[in-house]
Amino acid sequence: MLIGLEIKNFAIVSNLSTEWQSGMTAITGETGAGKSIAIDALSLCLGERAEASAVRPGTERAEICAQFDITALPLAKQFLEQQLLTNTDQECLLRRVICKNGRSKSYINGSPVTAAQLKELGQHLISIHGQHAHQHLLKSEHQLQLLDSYAGHHTLVDNVRSQYRHCQNLQKEFTALEQAQQQQAAQKQLLEYQVAELDEFALQADEFSDIEAEHHKLSHSQTILEACQRELQYLYESDEQNACSMLQHSAQQFAELANFDESLNSVAALLAEAAVQVEEASREIRNYAEQTELDPSRLLDVEARLSGAMDLARKHHIKPEQLVEFHQSISQELESISTNSARLNELNDEIQTALDDYHSAATALSASRQSAAHTLNELISASMANLSMENGLFEIALKQEHDRAPNSLGFDSIAFLVSTNPGQPLQPLSKVASGGELSRISLAIQVIIAQKVTTPTLIFDEVDVGISGPTASAVGKLLRQLGKSTQVICVTHLPQVASSGHQQFFVAKEIADGETFTQMLPLNKHGRIDEIARLLGGDNISKTAKANAKELIMAHA
Repeated sequence: MLIGLEIKNFAIVSNLSTEWQSGMTAITGETGAGKSIAIDALSLCLGERAEASAVRPGTERAEICAQFDITALPLAKQFLEQQLLTNTDQECLLRRVICKNGRSKSYINGSPVTAAQLKELGQHLISIHGQHAHQHLLKSEHQLQLLDSYAGHHTLVDNVRSQYRHCQNLQKEFTALEQAQQQQAAQKQLLEYQVAELDEFALQADEFSDIEAEHHKLSHSQTILEACQRELQYLYESDEQNACSMLQHSAQQFAELANFDESLNSVAALLAEAAVQVEEASREIRNYAEQTELDPSRLLDVEARLSGAMDLARKHHIKPEQLVEFHQSISQELESISTNSARLNELNDEIQTALDDYHSAATALSASRQSAAHTLNELISASMANLSMENGLFEIALKQEHDRAPNSLGFDSIAFLVSTNPGQPLQPLSKVASGGELSRISLAIQVIIAQKVTTPTLIFDEVDVGISGPTASAVGKLLRQLGKSTQVICVTHLPQVASSGHQQFFVAKEIADGETFTQMLPLNKHGRIDEIARLLGGDNISKTAKANAKELIMAHA
């Protein structure tokens, strides 16, 4: 529950510090004093959007701190543990700083967090019901949310939402593939032709460089053979004179001279070795020449292969060396397009299965809603009677629309029907209820649902607009009863509601040195009597008004 709230430089508040207790707390004050200022500040502290206008004029920033006792709030504790934001004690401190440029910073237990994290934690701490809640009551989506909140079937709601998202994701994939397939139809035809042509040519990895080298060799084979035969004569085979015999002769001469000078032995050895090398080279030349044949037909084949590769490369605007890689690339692209067709068939089956699962989940949710609606009908009808609508009847009409497109809320259509007078048929709220009646019905629903949801702190911000007399007294009793199990904070202008509180704050506005200041003061017993009397009779408080005020307060003692 909320135990402390500090506000600095927020709107017309300069500095405000309040302590809060369990039970029902009423907040009253003069018109225009800013009775809802604490609620507005608390909303910001719980992650609502911050604007520069929230900062008090003439100051650099606004700061709001809210302190909560989370001893009995397991969901809040779980969130803090998951986010590594736990404190050493059983309290939780939220802090929001808004700068005059509109930027804001958020903190939980002193650690920086996002506004979204504040908002998520806030759902486990406080539920705020504004004075315009009855307007939302006319919207079918809000009606479903109210029913689901009362039913408490969160698992069923989450399952429907999950199945819906799954259907959506599959449908998006199907649509994307279908569009891609339509766009790729012409591309597929071209790829099939290109791949077939390259398959037929069947160029292998590194083949182009090999045939290029072979073509270079074959086109010069005549020159090579003539040169080999000529040089073989010079080196070894000439009968008249050849390099090998000359080297052998010189080696013999220097070997004999070495008998006179041993230093010539090395020269003789080098010449002898050279002769051996020439002889070995000559044998290799001879073998090469004997194995090499002039093959014009092979040259023509190689030239045709080489020319074919170059033609294909030019056709695809790439280098011949890139043909094999290009062939693999377009083959994979064609395979991908073909795979899309198979995936489309698979998706058809998967979508049908997902729709079946969605239908099962939505059916289970609908059954739970029907059960909760039956109970809620009786409770709200009884509550309407307590709120001066003795002959009022309330009914939640649910209809399963199996043919409607899947959505995250299931296939139920909903309508809140009401009859406020005897003999009057049940009709939609918007057609039957007046503004005051709608406010009372809305309040009845909010209180009943709040009891079931068990939010630790409930804030009602002038939800009693349009209510007066005995009805206001009934509203006060309703809120006080709720305050026995839940902390209730109620901003009100009605003495019957304010007197129902276990405690009360008075909001006052002062003007000093040309500036406006708002204060929020806790009232003691005598202060409450004076304030209730003011609400009853205006600024001129009479003895009769005081007596009536005391009587109202004592009625709840």
